[in-house]
Amino acid sequence: MNPHEAYVDAAAATLGLHIAAEYRPGVLMYFGLAATMAEQLNGLALSPADESGNVFVPVAPEVGK
Repeated sequence: MNPHEAYVDAAAATLGLHIAAEYRPGVLMYFGLAATMAEQLNGLALSPADESGNVFVPVAPEVGK
């Protein structure tokens, strides 16, 4: 059994999402890939200096241009 099957099944049921049998192997494969990437990122030590200082501030469009 794929270690992520139970999670994928529970998440799909919660969302009311039906995963067709022919797509299930691919869904599990890509979910596993995403989990592997998440493990690598969670293993990185970060400091406050690693935070983005950028803040998005929307600007109203100019009328008539």
